[in-house]
Amino acid sequence: MSENITRSISGLIYIILLIGATLYSEWSYQILILSFLLIGIYEFSKLTDLPILKSFIIAILPVLAIYFTQSIIPFYYYNLFGVIILILLLIQLFQKNIDSQSKYLNYLFLIGYISIPFITLLKIPLIDNKYEPRVIIGIFILIWTNDTFAYLTGKSFGKNKLFERISPKKTIEGFLGGILFTIIASLVISYYFSFYNSIIWISSAIFVSLFGTIGDLVESKFKRQANVKDSGKIMPGHGGILDRLDSIIFVAPFLYLIFKTFQ
Repeated sequence: MSENITRSISGLIYIILLIGATLYSEWSYQILILSFLLIGIYEFSKLTDLPILKSFIIAILPVLAIYFTQSIIPFYYYNLFGVIILILLLIQLFQKNIDSQSKYLNYLFLIGYISIPFITLLKIPLIDNKYEPRVIIGIFILIWTNDTFAYLTGKSFGKNKLFERISPKKTIEGFLGGILFTIIASLVISYYFSFYNSIIWISSAIFVSLFGTIGDLVESKFKRQANVKDSGKIMPGHGGILDRLDSIIFVAPFLYLIFKTFQ
């Protein structure tokens, strides 16, 4: 079986699983995201050379804290803490060297880059505490639109490198093309998913294009530090869970702020 066929079949199974679990029920969506969380913890610990068992303990503790204190501490504050760690991770991205961070810093990133974003994905589709799967479907449409048109625009018109040191193939032209077509997609989504108005969806599109691209660059940096091509092998032809979800786990805490602010 050729690599393209393997990649296509693997990608199709992933999309069917994601959309199917999201639309079927809140429980199936929660099980899927929590499964992705566990795989993501494993992949991150391998990328950063952290002890796997200790990584699972440290990553799960915030999840348990969120669950048992949700009646006392609003999730908004946990999410805000995650945003702060992501901003720190962004600062690390722009440092000239790509040497590995300290182990303690990687544990902090494990919490802010893996644990909290995945839990945020469980909170995002809740509108007035009711599960609305189309929120997640809309976000993934924006992410897939951005990825597709950033690639097509960059391949056709790309001349100026966006961040050559980390990701040599990304271009400024591709980045701008991705933003443009993602905003167009957000206008279409706002027509069919009217539970959020066009301002919220356009804001989401801009955040997806900006922070989704940064998330991809951050994941690329971790892989360059580990000297590997993919974060894992669970998806033949695509790599690991973090390879597929690098955009949404970085952008999710920022989108949560948008949705809760407008709500």
